[in-house]
Amino acid sequence: MRLVFAGTPEPAVPALRRLIESKAHDVVAVVTRPDAAAGRGRKRQRSPVARLADEHGIPVLTPLRPRDPEFLAQLRELAPDCCPVVAYGALLPSEALAIPKYGWVNLHFSLLPAWRGAAPVQAAIKAGDDITGASTFLIEQDLDTGPLFGVVTETISPTDTAGDLLARLSESGGLLLERTMDGIADGSLTAVPQSAEGVTYAAKITVDEAHINWNQPAHAIDRLIRAMTPEPGAWTRIGDLRVKIGPVSITPPDKGPALSPGEVSTTKSAVHIGTGSGAVTLSTVQPQGKKLMTAADWARGARLAAGTVAH
Repeated sequence: MRLVFAGTPEPAVPALRRLIESKAHDVVAVVTRPDAAAGRGRKRQRSPVARLADEHGIPVLTPLRPRDPEFLAQLRELAPDCCPVVAYGALLPSEALAIPKYGWVNLHFSLLPAWRGAAPVQAAIKAGDDITGASTFLIEQDLDTGPLFGVVTETISPTDTAGDLLARLSESGGLLLERTMDGIADGSLTAVPQSAEGVTYAAKITVDEAHINWNQPAHAIDRLIRAMTPEPGAWTRIGDLRVKIGPVSITPPDKGPALSPGEVSTTKSAVHIGTGSGAVTLSTVQPQGKKLMTAADWARGARLAAGTVAH
């Protein structure tokens, strides 16, 4: 099939690479978000999807809005059979959805109808789910409601961060998307409606949601921090300092200090903070505007006063 691939961030790259290398399909163009400022220098950079397309000489379209008449005209001229989508980052108007013969097929990183929305991987970890996965479905105007083509499952380990899990799902999901394109092309695959039961939503993460509440039990704090790693990063204030906190370990009661929620305790080799159900041990800390470092190294430099509280 003639494909126009839409996607933007790094997790979309494995799927695009598979479709480029596929002998059954021809990626005739890529649609991605416009170049954006990134990094400390705030220089404008191509998206990861655009960079891969550039390497293979594939035309790249970067409309400000997918409803722009110029973009819609370009898409009609390309005459795609299908438009696979992975984390494109913009809503598609009905005019665009109607152009490809087989529609737009999205790869979503959850087992739909669970965790519809922008942050399914983070939501699954934060909720303590044991299993998640990826789904391919036909895009409709409503949010992630279209009929399903296929799913692949993935176990969530007790130490998975959102970055770890998303990296695995981008690979297994990329294979799922390729096989979905194969099935649509040869007529062996038909989409089936999503279940009306088990619907949950995963809204875009805000910075406030990444703020650690130390009154929560240790297991909830552990999940929150892993869900927010690497982006946007779970954070707290320790004394007057705002810091991001890397994944923690729950401190066994017989191996750590007895601390009230938010109370900080430091030794030469460890930093502990109390929660609503015992203490956790920090692994890494990133002070605002500085590099990531081990918690023990940070604490030695910060010279925390006795009785310091995280909040």
